[in-house]
Amino acid sequence: MDFTLDNEHRMLQEMIRDFVEKEVKPRAAEVDREHKFPKEAIEKMGPLGLLGLNVPEEWGGAGADTLATAILYEELARGCGSTALTVEAHLSLATAAINLFGSDFLKEKYLTRLATGEILGALSLTEPGAGSDLKGGVRTRAEKVGNEWVLNGSKMWTTNASVAGVIVFLARTDPAGGSRSLSLIAVPTDTPGLTIHPAERKMGLHGCKTHAVTLEDVRVPLDHLVGEENRGLHQTLEVLAGGRIGIGALSVGLAQAAFEEAVKYAKEREAFGGPIANLQAIQFKLADMATNIEIARLAVYRAAWLKDQGEPYAHAAAMAKLFATEMADRVCYEAIQIHGGYGYSAEFPVERIYRDNRLMLIGEGTSEINRLVIARHVLGETSRN
Repeated sequence: MDFTLDNEHRMLQEMIRDFVEKEVKPRAAEVDREHKFPKEAIEKMGPLGLLGLNVPEEWGGAGADTLATAILYEELARGCGSTALTVEAHLSLATAAINLFGSDFLKEKYLTRLATGEILGALSLTEPGAGSDLKGGVRTRAEKVGNEWVLNGSKMWTTNASVAGVIVFLARTDPAGGSRSLSLIAVPTDTPGLTIHPAERKMGLHGCKTHAVTLEDVRVPLDHLVGEENRGLHQTLEVLAGGRIGIGALSVGLAQAAFEEAVKYAKEREAFGGPIANLQAIQFKLADMATNIEIARLAVYRAAWLKDQGEPYAHAAAMAKLFATEMADRVCYEAIQIHGGYGYSAEFPVERIYRDNRLMLIGEGTSEINRLVIARHVLGETSRN
């Protein structure tokens, strides 16, 4: 298989890169320093079709493929991690859930508005006692009362909650428990009883808003069920598998940004009689960084290609996410080392990029969970041989 980008994908990449250079990258430091939501850049993405890039045209999207969204996240992250994760959570999580499993009614009501950027979306899964253990840890419940769902519970780490028009919640709809006891339900953010708490203070990604959310007798019509009742866990895992491609691409973009800053600094910084780029120790670091970024990019593109071909891709997505996020952690570390003391200063971008990438090793499946996904695939394949 050939992962060389075709003309259509190259044109998309060039368009997004030009947009990022003009609208995203110049504001990245301010977004981080002031914990500022990148409203201006996000609003300009809607008319460009970027907020519904892989949504079918019939529902207001651009109808592009998974590879196109990987390119989008990579290029956005190269400019600003906060902006990239805001879009990824909107497009690969919330919008994907409704696009994959929502009824025509929900698509007409929400997906068309999500795709055009009229509203942003959020997916709310995590709870104080339910991170990786969604099957047994989710306590938020939804009960049928007449022709409505009544939701009660608490969520945390809900990305985009305060800027979203709709949040898709994972809730327990069968008190018996088990893997067939959870459902996805769409809730407009102006629904009475829904409380979005102040944004979390985080290590990085300061412009990407993340919140605790509580639901107290929140009522929505029964037709706001996303997909089949009690199949929410299976649907969530499918959404997360696709989301891992997005996070992998995002880390590739962050690593690329750190690498470019390191190359620039190495050429400008003089020590021991010339630019430090002349030193073999620095050259070896840069060579390893460039090699690992390229390998990670190809892994992400391969996972996206498999998904677009309708082939099994969950294990490839887990591999891509695992390698790309841990690779970016190493690359950002080395970029700081190349900068020396300046790398620890907020005056240089590598400090921010390093902090922004740290979440990628946790969100949408920790490195440990992804290793389990990969191992189960490997062992399953071995047992069939």
